[in-house]
This record gives sequence, C-alpha cells and structure tokens, in this order.
Amino acid sequence: MLERKSLKWPISLAIVMIVLIVGLTVGWILVNVFGAITNQSGSTLYWTSLTVGSIMFALVLTGVILYLVWSIQQVDLNRRQSNFLDAVTHELKSPIASLKLFLQTLHRHEVDPDQRREFYRSMMDDVERLDRLITQLLDVAKLEQDSNEPQQPSWVSLSEIVQTTAEKLLQQYRLSKDVLTIQVDPCEVWGKQVDVEILVRNLLDNAIKYSGTPPAVLLQATVSNDESELRMVFQDNGIGIPRHLRRAIFRRFYRVGNELERTKPGTGLGLFIVRAIIKRLGGTIRVEEPAKSKGARFVVLLPQVRRLSTTNPPLSPSVTPPTYEHPHDHA
Repeated sequence: MLERKSLKWPISLAIVMIVLIVGLTVGWILVNVFGAITNQSGSTLYWTSLTVGSIMFALVLTGVILYLVWSIQQVDLNRRQSNFLDAVTHELKSPIASLKLFLQTLHRHEVDPDQRREFYRSMMDDVERLDRLITQLLDVAKLEQDSNEPQQPSWVSLSEIVQTTAEKLLQQYRLSKDVLTIQVDPCEVWGKQVDVEILVRNLLDNAIKYSGTPPAVLLQATVSNDESELRMVFQDNGIGIPRHLRRAIFRRFYRVGNELERTKPGTGLGLFIVRAIIKRLGGTIRVEEPAKSKGARFVVLLPQVRRLSTTNPPLSPSVTPPTYEHPHDHA
C-alpha cells in the first residue's frame, strides 16, 4: 500500500499545471484577439487559431482537473486504508494480549473462585470481540461474492430478527432492557435472511456503541398504510454526527479522526456494509439530527414489505421509553 503522504507531490504538480494552463489560455486568447483586431486581412486565421487553440487548452485543462480529482480520491482512500489497518491491528492485538495475560495468570498462580470467574468472563469478552471482527470481515466478503451465494431472497420476519439481535447486543454490552425502546410493526421484508440480519445488527450495534451516558436507543419500524414502504429508525442519544460527515461515514474504511486515538472499537466497515445491503434491497438510508434531543438518527426506507395479519403488540423491551420526537417529523 502507498504511504499516507505519497500523493502530495502529484497533487501539488497538478495544481501548478492548472494555474499554468489557465494562464497560457488567457494569454493565447488575448494574443489572437489582438492580432485579429490589428490585422484585418489575416483575421480569419487568428479567429480559427483562437478557436482550435482554446478547444485544445480546454481539453488539457479537463484532463488535469480529472487527474487532480483522482489523486485526491486516492489520498482519501489511502488514509482510510491506513486507518483500517491500524484498527484491525488494534482489534487483534488488544484481545490477544488480554487473553495471554489471563491465561498466564491462571497457569502460574492460584486464583480464588470469584477472581477466576471474573477472568473467564473477561476472556469471553475478548473472544467475542475477535469474533465480531471476523464476522464483519466475512460480511464484506459476502457482499463481494453475492453472485455466488446460493441463498435466494424470500419473505423474512423483521420482528424475529430484531428481537434476537437486541437480546444478543444487550447481553454483549451488559446492558439492561431499559436501554432499548423497540417498536416494530409485525411485518416481513423481501430479501435474504443474512442481509436483513446484518443490516439490523450493524445499525443497532452502532446506535448502542455511540450512545451517551446513560445510553438510550430507539428502534422503530413502521409499515406504510398501502404497504409500499418500510420505514426503520435507529436513534441514539450520543454526540451525533456532524452534517459534513453524514455521507462520508458510509465509505469503505472511513472513521473520523486518528485511528490510534479512538476510544470506540471498530474498523470503518459497518456502515459501508449497511449501505451496500440497503442498496441491494432497493432501499435508501440517510442520517438526520433529532430536533428535540441530541444524538444521531439513521432512517432506512425499504420498498418490499408486507404486513402480517397477526395482532401481536409491538416489541418493547424498555419499561420507560426515552423522550424522542415522532419519527415522521423529518419525513
């Protein structure tokens, strides 16, 4: 992989070339216009030369600008790839070092039962952290090998996936049910089971991970009256996402800031995977800022949904829901 600043000189060269081309173009135009005005007999030649030369300069300028844009994109990709490698290295080394320390302690010293149980619990957390990393990398591989996947789309129960995913994440982060407010219309989504599971898991995990203190997460899924659209809302009470980054966060490997200075684990692949899956399902996703509370709100719209005839009440693990504005305020 290229070093992080290896494209600095090509970009600088492109900027200098653009300035020179613009200067030459202006000079060329002035010379030909002046020649056409002062030499009436040869004005046709000057105007022809002006036209052809201007077109050539415009083509060269276009090529240089495209090269500059490409170089900037490569710099951005290079930085994100470097952040990704830093993140994966950290995500691998930290749990492995922790596991090694616990195992060495258990092997060399006598540990009382309570401390042993605490060691085992911490070791299980480290194993789950490694498992999440591997799962995310495998999710990316599934996206790239979708054409070879044997699984065919079908009607998938959204309520069951949300319930199972919520229980696993609450257990993983050791949170009480009061953290989550889940309201899901009984419905089915058309797509692959694994795609819907990955979508819900990543967005719900993201909302929990970046919630405030105490954490409060809202997940709502509402079917339109004519069953033409499913609207899913994932909202947290964290610091939110700056407006100028609300598109960048869906890029591959993208994470804000320096990878070595982060407090939240991650690889920058979760939202990239989510966007790819939603696109495959024919839907859209956008980020909003709640009007009456802090945090971030991810709104997912999926076109292929059908309401179930059951009259089961909405899933609601939270006894006292946090205060949120109605999800249709920004519709």
